[in-house]
Parts: sequence; structure tokens; C-alpha cells
Amino acid sequence: MIVLSILESWFPILSIVAISHIGALHTYAFSLFVSLFFFIFLMLKKGLFKELKNRAAYKDLLLTSFYITTLFALVFIGMQFTTAGNMSVIIFTQLFFSYLYFNIFGKEKIDLVHSIGAFIMGLGAIIILIPDNLTFNKGDFIILVAAAIAPIANFYSKRARGYCSSITILGFRTIIALPVIAFLAWLIEPKISLEALENAFVYLLLIGLVIFGISKILWMEALYRISITKISAMIAFVPPMTLFFAFIYLDEVPGFRQMLGIIPVLIGGYLLIKPIKSKKISV
Repeated sequence: MIVLSILESWFPILSIVAISHIGALHTYAFSLFVSLFFFIFLMLKKGLFKELKNRAAYKDLLLTSFYITTLFALVFIGMQFTTAGNMSVIIFTQLFFSYLYFNIFGKEKIDLVHSIGAFIMGLGAIIILIPDNLTFNKGDFIILVAAAIAPIANFYSKRARGYCSSITILGFRTIIALPVIAFLAWLIEPKISLEALENAFVYLLLIGLVIFGISKILWMEALYRISITKISAMIAFVPPMTLFFAFIYLDEVPGFRQMLGIIPVLIGGYLLIKPIKSKKISV
């Protein structure tokens, strides 16, 4: 998750440049197109297409694809009516929904130290992400629905990982998502020129290979090994790293409140990844 956070922190930076040339939905669609070739290449090289013969996996594969595609569709639709700042804060509420679904109502347990770490990390991320003027509108509520769906998507992704490799799941999911996102891009956004596509090409390549490719493989492997609540909390590592790289690459100087928010993220992160020693019972 720490390596994943480093890679994911570049996503907003690369996307800002690509979106300025071809728009948000076209950026997502072309990035999926690049990642599709990446996953097909890996599946051919590793002989993973045989995993798709396992009929028992299809329920979880289809549900994973459905929820992930719905989630991103809601985020992009919601972004038409709200700001990126609002979206960043609201989508992070998936930590709350994860805790509600899997720890309050579910059987997934998280110890006290890790619970405190998750809370502190969430607080730090909100301090970093929350804009100066936070006003709610219909776009925010659409994105809130997406945040509520995210833990369900993670749940089925985790179940699908029990049948197939991460590469197969992501390849299958990309095949399902690409035509949906491409259709939404064609429907909602204006046509793009060849020159604009050429200007965005390098950024689309990086997003498709690094973010939607390598990063998502790391996400699936982390999701397979640790709880959904814990992995949702560790997403809080992304904002401070984004601030750091944005300062280097885009010369964006973080404000005092954003710098202050890094402190609880680091403290909460330490608690969240700290191993819990089991108590020895003397006989």
C-alpha cells in the first residue's frame, strides 16, 4: 500500500495535464485503452487466459466490474456539478462506509490500535483535502453514492482474487469498463482533435501503464492480504505524497493547513501498519 500510494499520488498530477487537453472522460477512456493492452500482454505472457475457464469466478468478476464501472461513472457524472476539492473529500468517506459495512455490521475485525490509526489518518486526510469553501450540491451527493459503493466493489474484488490472479481480474474489469466509459465520453464531452490527443499522449500512457496497470495490481494484492477497512484508511497516504510531487513538478506550494494535516496522516499510518503482538499465555 505504501508503494501503491507513491504511484497513486501522481494520478491527479498526470490527470490535470491530460484533462486540460482532452477532457476528463476521454482521459479515463484512453487510459483504460492503454491499460487493456498492458493486461492482455501480461495475460498472454503468463498464460492467464485459462483462468477465465473457471465458471465459479464469473459471478465475482462480473460484480466487481459492475460496481467499479458504476462507481467511476458516478464520480465523473458528479464532477460535472461539483469541484475536484469536494470530490476528494467525499470519496474518502469510503473509509467510514468500510468500517460500517465490515466492522459494525460485518464479521471483519480490526483491533483498537489499528482503529485509532485509521481514525487519525482519516482526520489528517480531511484536513489536507477539505477546500476552504465546502458547499454541497447534487454532484456531491452523487459522489457520496460512489463512496458508498467503493467498499462493495473492494469486497467482490477480494473475493474474485480467490479464484483468479490480480492481472486476470483487472484485465476482465477493463474490458467491461472501457466501452461504458468510452460511450459516456462520446455522449457528454465534445469531440477531441488529433493535436490535443498527441499533446496528452505521454500522460495517457503513464496513467494507463503506471496508475491503471502497475498500481492497480498492487491494490489487488494488498486488498487480498489485509482488511478492506485498513486498506481504505491507508489511502490517506496519497494526499501528502501528491502535495510533495505537485510541489516538485507543478510548483504548487502547499498551505499551512495542508502541511498540518500531514502530521496525523503519518502518526495514524504508523499505528495502522504497526504489528500487534499477540499475548503469551503462561501455563
